[in-house]
Amino acid sequence: MQVMKFGGTSVASSHTMSQVVDIVTKAVDRDRTILVASAISKCTDTLISIGNMAACRDEGYKILIDDLQERHHAIIRELLPLEKHEEATEDCDAKFEQLRSIVHGVFLLGELSSTSLDAIQGLGELWSTRILATKLASVGIATKWIDSREIIRLDGSRAVDTALTYANVQNMIDDNPITQLFVVPGFIASDKDGKMTTLGRGGSDYTAALYAVGCKARLLEIWTDVTGMMTSNPKTVPTAHTIEHISYRAALELSHFGAKVIYPPTIQPVVNECIPIYIKNTFEPEAFGTLIEMNPPRSKDKIIGISNSDNIALISLEGSGMVGVPGFTTRLFDTLSQNGINIILITQASSVHTMCIAVSEKDAEKAKTAADKCFAYEISLGKLNPLKVEKGYSIVCLVGDDILNQCGTTGRMLAALGSHSITVRATAQGSSERNISVIVPSKEVNAAIRHIHNEFFDKSPVIDYNLFIAGYGTVGRALVDIISRKKDVIEARTGKRLHICGLSNSRKYVIDTDGLDLTKAAELLDNGVPAANEAYFEELAKTSLENSYFVDCTASSDISYKYMNLFKRGYSVVACNKITFSAPYVQYSALKQAALENSRILRYETTVGAALPILESISRSVNSGDGIVKIQAVLSGTLNYIFSTYAGDESAAGTFAQVVRTAQEAGYTEPDPRLDLSGRDVLRKLLILSREAGVPLDEADVKIDPILGPEFFSVKIPQFYQMLADNEEFFAKRYREAADKGLRQRFIASLVKTSDGYKAAIGLENVGPGHPLYNLCGTDNAAIIQTEFYPSPLVIQGAGAGAYQTASGVLNDILL
Repeated sequence: MQVMKFGGTSVASSHTMSQVVDIVTKAVDRDRTILVASAISKCTDTLISIGNMAACRDEGYKILIDDLQERHHAIIRELLPLEKHEEATEDCDAKFEQLRSIVHGVFLLGELSSTSLDAIQGLGELWSTRILATKLASVGIATKWIDSREIIRLDGSRAVDTALTYANVQNMIDDNPITQLFVVPGFIASDKDGKMTTLGRGGSDYTAALYAVGCKARLLEIWTDVTGMMTSNPKTVPTAHTIEHISYRAALELSHFGAKVIYPPTIQPVVNECIPIYIKNTFEPEAFGTLIEMNPPRSKDKIIGISNSDNIALISLEGSGMVGVPGFTTRLFDTLSQNGINIILITQASSVHTMCIAVSEKDAEKAKTAADKCFAYEISLGKLNPLKVEKGYSIVCLVGDDILNQCGTTGRMLAALGSHSITVRATAQGSSERNISVIVPSKEVNAAIRHIHNEFFDKSPVIDYNLFIAGYGTVGRALVDIISRKKDVIEARTGKRLHICGLSNSRKYVIDTDGLDLTKAAELLDNGVPAANEAYFEELAKTSLENSYFVDCTASSDISYKYMNLFKRGYSVVACNKITFSAPYVQYSALKQAALENSRILRYETTVGAALPILESISRSVNSGDGIVKIQAVLSGTLNYIFSTYAGDESAAGTFAQVVRTAQEAGYTEPDPRLDLSGRDVLRKLLILSREAGVPLDEADVKIDPILGPEFFSVKIPQFYQMLADNEEFFAKRYREAADKGLRQRFIASLVKTSDGYKAAIGLENVGPGHPLYNLCGTDNAAIIQTEFYPSPLVIQGAGAGAYQTASGVLNDILL
């Protein structure tokens, strides 16, 4: 014999009932079968609502009855052959008249007794199973419908009289030797007086378990709308997968802590008799499902799944009076038991100074009141503190077989949570050695489940990188855009999965440790939290995620001083902010040292030449023991555009003033072009470049030959352009002197090794056709690096500015 139970979603409509018929038809070919079915989906809830509405004298219950009756009529019309419609409809309507009669009595009395409620809510299974039995008989199966009220009997204490029930099941089988298929309603039974009653939560599963034991079934199949038990809730963890084989005890652990596929008390009869339970999906009947048995096949990994319980409150008992005094735990447990409060989990400090228990939130205040009353004397003496209640928690449970002997399991679980800033309020290991439970804030429970699942079930070579970006200007926007569009490509090529978990500008910030929705980045930031008073950095200090990078896309002089604290908090730093690395050398050196001491990464390639590998090339040479002999570099795209465009006369390019204005209008310069012409930006880049070469320079060590005199910087922009125009002859003459010799003007930063040490300079120089910088044009940058090992210089040339070029360089620094 085999028993098959189908839930409400499996019999929700004529279509789903047809699928059940197909499944059962194949099963009957294998063995005699008992089919247990629930009411159609939502039917029982509707019946309960009907009863409650009638008790409140709300005549709206009549509409609900009519709607429910029409649902069953529709199934009869669509599922059964035409010749069965009249008979089935009459049978269905007879029971609906019975329902109307009972509910009318409730309406008149204005009271819904437990007996009346059972009589109402148990009708759904009678309707669904009568329809199914008629359909199965019509396809040629020797089918008999049996009323479970005649088989499953309760004793005087309203518990199932198992001896009588099992005997009834056996008699049912013996009395019908030619019947291939018994169709029976789940959920309902009868009491010792023969009145209809129900079996409570999971009643149809319980019905199936009782029939399975009574007929000594070889197998109990529970057909539902999921493909068996899963490693976690797939709505929370999309990568969750089906557990194909699981032991009874592990399945009960998972179910106890929230897995909804089975309800432990209802399947206990078959567990006691070692009857295998097979969980199958009605809508994917070919899928393997989950087989629950005493001794499932051994697997190399004994960690099985994750479940959780929500709406948990913590009650803490604390005080010096507990130390060394026996009986506190017993008194607390007795008090809670007497008040009908179930303890879900307990932890206690080794000092016996504190005790923490977990209960349902709905029982929290009752538990506190009862415990405070129990310990009133100790509290009055100050030996105990009044009980503290904390709400808003969830229990996450990692389930497996023989967890005690799984080396490092608890550490891996806690590390997975800690590395993602999940707060663990308490932890406990079950005495069964089959679960490890942690209590976390409910707002973090989904993230906790995902991270634990990733650690034990989804572990792959892919590494998660968590990015916290400061600055959402041109570079910051470009970086977010690149990651948004190329995230999958980056992961496939590098094995690194990027999550932008934080984003800020000067006004607002937003943080989500699960990763921001990058398609709504601007909107999220606009609606973010005010960033005043360093709020963003305070929040970063509270957030601790593995592989966290602070990405500085600002030009702020203030933000750079936050790096030190970020290193201590576990963040690596990637920056395109030049101010930090061109600060006085003592600060630069301290910053580098802090990164080393905290074992953090500090990268800033894009501070010189955007995505060009200038600093990387210098660093690699120096780190390998090579020595820098000479570096010449054009490090300002703005100045290179100006001097490679200007032709010394009023040609198509225009005067010097006109070329500068064109560069400003094209967006090549700063809003005030004098910032570029001052050479200040180049000076910063030269300092960074020199320091990367191991030369500890400060601003005073650099010789600067300015393009413009100080008088150009003391006037407003309109007067500035007029002064440029007034000095056109000066610029033209300087240009012609170079051009007449076949030379071109380039604004060059240089670092040269001499017998007296390194000399650094910035200024306008003339270069000839044989020089690598001669043909440099537009906004390109270039660097010529000559070393002791490579006297023939390395030339690096390309776009030295631009939002996407810089952003790509920042991204490379992150991915290195």
